[in-house]
Amino acid sequence: MNPLADTDTETILSGTADFASSELLRGLAAYPVAGIETEYPHHGGAVESPEDTTRPSEEHPAFYGCFDWHSAVHSHWCLVRQLRLFDHPQDEEIRAAIDERLTPENVEQEVAYFDENPTFERAYGWAWLLRLAAELSLWEDPQAAVWRERLDPLESKICSLVEQEFLTQDRPFRVGTHHNTAFALTGVLDYARVTDEQPLETAVTDTAMDFFEDDCDYPVEYEPIGWDFLSPALVEADLMRRVYSQKEFTDWAEDFFPDIRRSPYESILEPVSVDTESADGAALHLVGLNLSKAWCLIGLADALESHPLGERFAESAARHARSGVDDAFTDDYAGSHWLSSFVLYLLTRRAGGIAA
Repeated sequence: MNPLADTDTETILSGTADFASSELLRGLAAYPVAGIETEYPHHGGAVESPEDTTRPSEEHPAFYGCFDWHSAVHSHWCLVRQLRLFDHPQDEEIRAAIDERLTPENVEQEVAYFDENPTFERAYGWAWLLRLAAELSLWEDPQAAVWRERLDPLESKICSLVEQEFLTQDRPFRVGTHHNTAFALTGVLDYARVTDEQPLETAVTDTAMDFFEDDCDYPVEYEPIGWDFLSPALVEADLMRRVYSQKEFTDWAEDFFPDIRRSPYESILEPVSVDTESADGAALHLVGLNLSKAWCLIGLADALESHPLGERFAESAARHARSGVDDAFTDDYAGSHWLSSFVLYLLTRRAGGIAA
C-alpha cells in the first residue's frame, strides 16, 4: 500500500514533511529496517577462487544489508533522518537496529576494509556515508552523539579518501548511475557545510568550478541513457546552485539549458513511465530517476524563482514527484532496498542537511 497515494503533489513538494502520518512513517521505515539486516541477496564482489566466499557480514559488519554497501549506508541515513525529524512510531525498534550495527568493533572493521580497498564505493557510497555523519551531527540526541563518536573513524577515513582519491580526479564522470561526479560532490559539499569543514567545502567548490563552470548547451535530449537513476544534467545543475550566488547561477543556467525555454524537451522535463508490475531490477532504477529528478527540479525552480526556467522546472517537478512516489513503494526487493531513501530525500529536502 502506498502511504502517499492520497497526498496532493503540492504537499509532497513542500519539503518538510510536516504532514507525515504514522502510516507514512511506518511505510518509509519498513524496508530500511528490514533491509539493513537482510544479508542476501547481495551484490558482493568478484569471486576469485573456490575459497573466496567471505560473507558480506564478515567484511562489512556495519553495512552488509540492503544488497550493497551504499544502500545499507543510505538506509541508515533514512532511518536516522526519520528519528531526527519526527516523533516516530517505531523509535525504539529503529534505535535498537542501528545500535546493533554501529558498534566500535564493526566500524573498526569497516575502516580496515577501506585500508585494504581504498577505492571501494568511490564516490557514491562515500557521499552517502558523509550524509549519514552529517545527519547524526544535526540531531541533538544523546544516542546520536554516541553513534557519531562510534562512526568517527570511518567518517575520518572517508574524508581522507575523498581528498586523496576523489577530488584529485582529472575529469568528471557524467553518467546517470553510481559514478556520477556531480552527485557525489553535492553530498560531500552538504556534509562540509553541516559540519563546518571549511577547507573541505573550499576544495569541493573549487572542484565543481573546475569541472562544470564552463559547461553550456547541455544535450538534455540524450537522457535518460539505459537504467539511469540520476539525471547527469540535473544533478550537475543541482550542485552548481549550491556553489553560485542566485545571480551567478541564473546566468550559468541560461547557458546550460538554453533551448528548454523554447523547445519541449520531454526527455528531461517529463517523467519516465515504469511498469512496476513487469519491470526487472534494473528498470526500477527509473523510479529512482523520477524521484531524484523531482528533487533536483524543485530545487532549481526555487533557485530560479521568477525566471521562465523556474516555472518550467516547477511544473516538471510536480509531474516527476507524483510519478516517483506512486511507484516507489514496491515489494520488489530490487527497488524496495533503496527507494525509501530517495522518497525521504524528496519529502524532507527543506529540513536541514540537504543544500545546506
